[in-house]
Amino acid sequence: MATSFSACVILSPQKYKSLMAAQDSLNSGWNVEQIRVEEANMHIARLRADTANLHDQLRLLKQAYTDIETNYTKLRSNSSSEISKLSDDLKKREARLKDVEGILARRDAASTALKRKLEQALLGFTKSGLTVELRNGKVYVSLTDQLLFPTGSIVIDDIGRQALVQLARVLKQQPEINISVEGHTDSKKVNNLGQIKDNWDLSVLRATSVVRFLTETEKIEGVRMTATGRGAFQPLASNETADGRSKNRRIEIVLSPKLDELYELIKKS
Repeated sequence: MATSFSACVILSPQKYKSLMAAQDSLNSGWNVEQIRVEEANMHIARLRADTANLHDQLRLLKQAYTDIETNYTKLRSNSSSEISKLSDDLKKREARLKDVEGILARRDAASTALKRKLEQALLGFTKSGLTVELRNGKVYVSLTDQLLFPTGSIVIDDIGRQALVQLARVLKQQPEINISVEGHTDSKKVNNLGQIKDNWDLSVLRATSVVRFLTETEKIEGVRMTATGRGAFQPLASNETADGRSKNRRIEIVLSPKLDELYELIKKS
């Protein structure tokens, strides 16, 4: 009993209260630290999740960058090839354009020379209503109906034959020239002309009369010739006056240099 008694410590009430307060303070501090540890663990977990997410994003970005770089390399290679191809095509087009310009320049030169020859050969018929013009690289020889035909007729008269003979002499020396004969009338209706029903008939038959004379009498190759009738639909002047109608009644012989070179060039384009 003496030993047990000596092992017991008898605390005063004040000391006891002090110890209990210290214990409460330690318990409170422990609880606070536990909360802090839990918060720290949660924060660590969030950081780990964010880090894993960032690693995934970085991996995707690296893959995207690799894909972009690959596509860029392909695009650059293709672009170089396309640019080279376009450059070659452009050079070929420029060469063809120069060829076309050269052909058209030769055509214009030939037409101009032909116009001068015709003006000299047909000089004596200009007072009778014959004109020679250069339009769009073609030579137009216009003869009024008074120069070629009696009124309402499709038979060429003597002065008209003389003009066509002079024209044929020049054309025989120009085998590279195509010849189109166009008949034109005024707008007045045709009456009492037997087989000729209207202005279409009159314009076509007069054109064919000229073509027959040039091919059958003057021996110009028929393969070079065409005959067309325009009726009253391409007038030069108003049909409201006698002078205007006279200008509209005409035969136009359209002379154009053959452009076989140009046609072949277009085929190849």
